[in-house]
Amino acid sequence: MSVTEQSTLGAEPTTANTKIVALMVLLVLFSPLAIDIYLPALVKISNDLNVSMTLAQDTITWFIFSLGLGQLFAGPLADRYGRRPIAIAGVIIYGISALMAFYAQHIEQLLIARLIQGVGACATSVAAFAAVRDSFGVKRSGQMISYLNGAICFIPALAPLLGSWLTAQFGWRSNFSFMVGFALVALIIIWINFKETRPAHTDTSGSLISFNRFYSVLREPTFLFHATLCLLAMAVIIAYVTSAPELLMNQYGLSMNEFTYWFGLNAVFNIIACLVAPRYMERFGSRSALTLGLGVLVFSGILMFGLSSIAEPWAFMVPIICSSVGFAWTLGSAAGQALAPFSDRAGTAAALLGLFQMSGSGALIGLMQRLDLSSTTLLTLLMLTLLPGLLILRSRLGQRWHITT
Repeated sequence: MSVTEQSTLGAEPTTANTKIVALMVLLVLFSPLAIDIYLPALVKISNDLNVSMTLAQDTITWFIFSLGLGQLFAGPLADRYGRRPIAIAGVIIYGISALMAFYAQHIEQLLIARLIQGVGACATSVAAFAAVRDSFGVKRSGQMISYLNGAICFIPALAPLLGSWLTAQFGWRSNFSFMVGFALVALIIIWINFKETRPAHTDTSGSLISFNRFYSVLREPTFLFHATLCLLAMAVIIAYVTSAPELLMNQYGLSMNEFTYWFGLNAVFNIIACLVAPRYMERFGSRSALTLGLGVLVFSGILMFGLSSIAEPWAFMVPIICSSVGFAWTLGSAAGQALAPFSDRAGTAAALLGLFQMSGSGALIGLMQRLDLSSTTLLTLLMLTLLPGLLILRSRLGQRWHITT
């Protein structure tokens, strides 16, 4: 019996499975690294390229948008050709585009480089989440996704520290040279160690980019409901990471090191929540974990509104820390449920989930940031959009859409 079959049947983790998880952690780190390492440098990028802070923030939202949109191609390619070649191609594209960003002299060049970099990062993400679904089945894949999210959350804790030091010592471009080096090291590791996980029964029929293929996933209410929850929860986090540098450093006057402290503190709570969530899901089920996560996000919105009149860093960060905990509990259980019905189309389903989660949230934030809303008002509204999802989950309709695990 193959490793994939053993895992799907609920066998205890093997050395091979541990290796898969470690490699998937490496693959999913590309996306948060491309965002968090240069957050402390956003103000310097704005000044150096002589552009508005909104355009500097667009280097994040454009990356996130292509990170999701590119998965429409990466997912079917992963189903057709396998997870390994897509992962390798993604790492190469990521490294080349980081080099383009390093040499960018104008904001337009930097934005184009970031769009391309998002495509590379999306390929590594699709390969990672599809391989998790391949290797661990319906129930355990949700738990493994939570563990992956816990690993991802180490990046917001550590990357801004590294980014602050690189920016102070060598300028903002050094953040992108670090990404080039990271891609080179990861390429060697993935090339040597990543073995194909695509199941033999994977559906590879039809054209590569097929409406019917995508529609077969989109018509599933279980997917639509949980993918939408992922979109709205991710929008909260994106709004935070794009708004925080401007609010905390420009308006509240925090130094780069003080900003990094608050950002890292939030990441610590996020890490703890991501590591605790899988154990909770295993004991009490994914529905209970998702209900708790959504409830915390809604509470965070109420708290953000209540503290919005206090112009202090703690009054902004306390609701953010609460929302990060809610996000961690929401994303693992919702993402696992969104992928649950698609053992034969895991790559395509993972791609569409990524489209909802990244492009959908990126587009939503990009539009809302152009409205005349304060950062706290924007975040309050986004957090409270999870309330209908919570109510649906508790209804009979939600009971049909959420497979009990």
